[in-house]
Amino acid sequence: MRRSLSLLFGSLLAFTVLLGGASPSWAYPFWAQQNYANPREATGKLVCANCHLAKKITRAEVPQAVFPDTVFKAEVEIPYDTSVQQVSSDGSRTGLNVGAVVMLPEGFTLAPPERLTDELKEETAGVYYTQYSDDQPNIILVGPIPGDQHQKIVFPVLAPDPATDSSIHFGKYQLHVGGNRGRGQVTPAGEKTNNGVFNAPATGTISSITAGENGATLVEISTASGSVTETIPAGPSLQVAVGDQVEAGAPLTNDPNVGGFGQLDVEVVLQNPVRIYGMLAFFAVVALAQIMLVLKKRQVEKVQAAEGF
Repeated sequence: MRRSLSLLFGSLLAFTVLLGGASPSWAYPFWAQQNYANPREATGKLVCANCHLAKKITRAEVPQAVFPDTVFKAEVEIPYDTSVQQVSSDGSRTGLNVGAVVMLPEGFTLAPPERLTDELKEETAGVYYTQYSDDQPNIILVGPIPGDQHQKIVFPVLAPDPATDSSIHFGKYQLHVGGNRGRGQVTPAGEKTNNGVFNAPATGTISSITAGENGATLVEISTASGSVTETIPAGPSLQVAVGDQVEAGAPLTNDPNVGGFGQLDVEVVLQNPVRIYGMLAFFAVVALAQIMLVLKKRQVEKVQAAEGF
């Protein structure tokens, strides 16, 4: 009985720790997985851009061509100034996290651990990969992870083999890549986070600025028809004072966001080895023909010299 109670208590404690520890990281990519069946919209936009409104540079590098059933690297670079800090959910300052999504072509998947070289194991140490959904193993997610340690994320990718899968063909394929640094400005429910600008809801005069709960600030604006109050959470800095005249939509705070999202498309060729062998054979035949031509020319010159021409 005592053993059963211990096991039950341990299970409940582990479950509580799991929920409590995981919830901060659900900002990405948990919400995207829960709200979108596919992370790429019909327009080509990755859904991460719906919450991370600022646009930042993201770079990606893949080989020009790969052979079937081989492992190659897809490198996603997420550059930013590591000296800057972002606003956390409670208004304090903290370092930026990063995340990345790589949409591989159908048939391409994350390489299994036993196929990784020692170099790849070293480059992917400390990085946890997840697939977007059970039926989409070609869409791989990483993050959030500390940005100061992972400004470049390596995705080990296993190329498919057309010999074992008739739906795969040799040719050029496209990868859709997205990289994010920092928190978003909007939640998937459409609500603003404290990592963005707060604007005046109406035209009028700032009549009072008072403290609210959990570090929030209440800004009351007197208008011709009454008054409205804008609640500004902890984080952004106020740029107005009592008595200021404001227009509807005018910023009441600064923009604390230092992160952003970027996406791009890159191409890789699934190369048929037979074509390479054929090309090498062609080059060899051409080289041999050139050598034979030179030798034949010298032979003719020797005959002509012997006959007195």
